[in-house]
Amino acid sequence: EVQLVESGGGLVQAGGSLRLSCAASGFTFDDYVIAWFRQAPGKEREGVSCIWLSDSSDGKTYYADSVKGRFTISSDNAKNTVYLQMNSLKPEDTAVYYCAADASPNWVGVGVPENEYDYWGQGTQVTVSS
Repeated sequence: EVQLVESGGGLVQAGGSLRLSCAASGFTFDDYVIAWFRQAPGKEREGVSCIWLSDSSDGKTYYADSVKGRFTISSDNAKNTVYLQMNSLKPEDTAVYYCAADASPNWVGVGVPENEYDYWGQGTQVTVSS
C-alpha cells in the first residue's frame, strides 16, 4: 500500500523558513513524480513544485512562478523522502500543503492537474504571519 506522510508545517513569521517532508512508503515504481500542492482558504488547490524521479530524469525539478527562487524541492532516495525547503516565506504562502505522487507520469510540471496524481498525503498546515 502506497502512503505519503507530510510533516514540517507550522507557524512562522514573514521572511522565515520551513522545510516540509513527504515520506513515501510502498513504492515500487521506476518512474514517478512527487509534487507539492497547496490550498489556501477559499482558493483552489494549486501546484507549487514537483520533482521527476526516474533513471532518465536526473531528478528534474519544476516550480510555480510564485515560489521560484524561494522554494527548493529535493529528494533523498535512501529515505524515500521528498523535501520542500521554503525560504523568504510570505503571508500569501499560508495554506495547507499536500504532497502527491503520480505513478505513471504522462507529462510533468506544476501545471499537471491534480487528477493525474494517484496518491495523496493528508496535508500539513503552513501559516506565515506578517
